[in-house]
Order: sequence, then C-alpha cells, then structure tokens
Amino acid sequence: MSNTEKDKAAPGEVEDDDEPDEWDKRIFSTGCADENTTLNDCFRDKKDWRACKDEMEAFKQCWKRQGNDQRTDSKDV
Repeated sequence: MSNTEKDKAAPGEVEDDDEPDEWDKRIFSTGCADENTTLNDCFRDKKDWRACKDEMEAFKQCWKRQGNDQRTDSKDV
C-alpha cells in the first residue's frame, strides 16, 4: 500500500495483508492447519466447544498423526 493509499484509508482501519504471521506459521508447521480452521469455525458458529467434539477429535487425531505429541512433549491425561 502506498503512502497515498494509506492517507486515504479510514482512521483505525487495519491493513489487510495476506502474509502469514508468526501464529499462522506455527499452525501450518503442525500439519493440522485445516483441522484447526474447521475447529475454530465450529466454535465461532456454535459458541460452545461441546458442540464441536467431532472437530476436536479430528484435530487431535491429526496432531497425533503428525507426531506433534513428541514435538511439543504433550501427554494424554
């Protein structure tokens, strides 16, 4: 975005860029970005994690398949 375009932008408007930020890069590195998006979309729509059990299970299975348990040293309880 040029300085002229920035000057025309509404005050408080957030610049929309398509570049992945550090959070996105971490999620993509897990190999489960699609499952994460589906889970987050479910929660956004339903506002209740209990209604997203299938999406959570799909994310957990992906997490295990990708070996992230060892990478993050997480344990099943």
